[in-house]
Amino acid sequence: RPSAPAAEGPCAREILSRLARRAYRRPVTDDDLQTLLGFYETGRAERGFEAGIQKAIERVLVAPEFLFRIEREPPDLAPGTAYRLTDLELASRLSFFLWSSIPDEALLSAAEAGRLHEPAELERQVRRMLADARARALVDDFASQWLQLRRVRGVMPDTDVFYEFDENLRADMERETLLFLESQLREDRGLLDLLRADYTFVNERLARHYGIAGIYGERFRRVTFDDDDNRGGLLGHASLLTLTAYPTRTSPVLRGKWLLDNILGMPPSPPPADVPALEENHGAAQPRSVRERMERHRANPACAVCHRVMDPPGFALEHFDAIGRWRATDETGAPVDAAGALADGTMVDGPATLRQALLAHEHSFVGTVIEKLLTYAVGRSIEYYDQPAIRKITAAAVSDDYRWSSIVLGIVESVPFQMRRSES
Repeated sequence: RPSAPAAEGPCAREILSRLARRAYRRPVTDDDLQTLLGFYETGRAERGFEAGIQKAIERVLVAPEFLFRIEREPPDLAPGTAYRLTDLELASRLSFFLWSSIPDEALLSAAEAGRLHEPAELERQVRRMLADARARALVDDFASQWLQLRRVRGVMPDTDVFYEFDENLRADMERETLLFLESQLREDRGLLDLLRADYTFVNERLARHYGIAGIYGERFRRVTFDDDDNRGGLLGHASLLTLTAYPTRTSPVLRGKWLLDNILGMPPSPPPADVPALEENHGAAQPRSVRERMERHRANPACAVCHRVMDPPGFALEHFDAIGRWRATDETGAPVDAAGALADGTMVDGPATLRQALLAHEHSFVGTVIEKLLTYAVGRSIEYYDQPAIRKITAAAVSDDYRWSSIVLGIVESVPFQMRRSES
């Protein structure tokens, strides 16, 4: 607070100029400042200097310039014309992509100086931002959008069947996946390590859930799967296995569809409207396995086309129960049958062989992750005219083992990220 009343006006001007510049992500105009000073004067007249600043800040926080990312079209463009974002608009797009927040002083200053469009400066800023702790937001928010990870908070396994499940275990499942993804980004690993990594993060509770001995306490720590080819990578995470199951049983269909959607980028068509639900075992004298009951769907020609593609990768994960524990027998007590043929004829019989099959088609997996990350970065669906950019990003990252930094740089330097099409 200024020590003298005469200093209050200049002090308020300085405070509000700095605040609005950061909040609006651009230089503050005289009109901006006069509007805020008007709110300041109103509050000051009511309850003094602090109340005036508070009232002006409240105005900043409801301003469209703060609430929205505004990207203005140049005048007189024909509809559909591509145009480049300004450096200030690029700075906002970059900071919300990597940090889910506003640009910091270094990024905003580079944009104001007109340097952000320079390739060397842009790369320097991207690498600096990826190394910053705020890049954790990219992990949290992208994992939620791509893997649908936050959905695990809403799934409700039947605790009469899975009595070990509770809210603490649910939170531990989500925490494991976030720590794993954070390590992938922080260590700048290749995208293929998302599938083939031989480590994860567990605390005592989750280690017990996975059958890992020698882990004690609530603290998460990194563990390596020296003798287990089935648990490594995202395919073995209980969070993802739980959100792709039903409350009382596994679902090869849900797991297969999730894999096609999010790992291979081959979403199946919606099912026909008149397909009956899978028959359950309620009161059955001789319980039938999920595989046996699903034969009814595959017998329907309208269903068989999609289920022939969708079911085998889902069945390959049947050794994991509905809350992600390894099992040898299914819900009926019969030995788990995880065998099947993928769409290309590759035979799989569990998570390890499924992982090998997915890695054999690395371009499909990498292309899918890049498309999902580009969708997240630009905040819109990918269109046909974006495909050349995705292919270019993928091809450029091959020599660097598809490392995260190469992928992120490729996206930031791409046409979809740096340009827009006129809508007017």
